[in-house]
Amino acid sequence: MNDKNTDFPQYRKLPNDKAFYRINSDRDFDEVQVLGSKVLRYHHEAKQYPEILRIMSMMNCEEPFILAEEKEFSKNIENE
Repeated sequence: MNDKNTDFPQYRKLPNDKAFYRINSDRDFDEVQVLGSKVLRYHHEAKQYPEILRIMSMMNCEEPFILAEEKEFSKNIENE
């Protein structure tokens, strides 16, 4: 998946607005989960094939992932 024409970061979210993703590369992404008034933040590095496939699904906007904007991701980080 090493597409050299892909611009990073890319942003995705789940349709329920409870999880937001910033894809930093084809092997690395940040996740923000909104649980009520709590915001949890995670960093993921894909080292195994299923993790790489998950990033590919996010980049291709396969269900359940949809496009998001940087401000949606950033807004939730500010609410931590």
